[in-house]
Amino acid sequence: PTFFSIMSNRFSDIELREEEGIPTEEFLESCYAIVPVLDKLGPTVFAPVKMDFVGNIKKINQKFITNKEEFDTLQKIVLHEVSAGVAQVRNSATEALLWLKRGLKFLKGFLTEVKNGEKNIQTAL
Repeated sequence: PTFFSIMSNRFSDIELREEEGIPTEEFLESCYAIVPVLDKLGPTVFAPVKMDFVGNIKKINQKFITNKEEFDTLQKIVLHEVSAGVAQVRNSATEALLWLKRGLKFLKGFLTEVKNGEKNIQTAL
């Protein structure tokens, strides 16, 4: 078993809602479940990545907890912020989601390099 195979909340387990999109709560739980990986990879090297990652999760969660029924999917949060004209405002949930997506993509790329045999962390980064 690996860390990823025994994770309690995995992205692959999230059931997309046909018309509504990605469930916010399940997505955030999966994001939080990834955080310990960053500590295992290197608490010093990955400290800025972890801080950014957790900060963006918290921003999305702050929006979600203001109205869990209304913001039950990520798409509803983004659409609400777009219609309110705040999607591009600093610290909006939409901006946080964009940076969180970039962080996840970066982490996936790094882990892919390691999986493919790269031993040098700097090269993998």
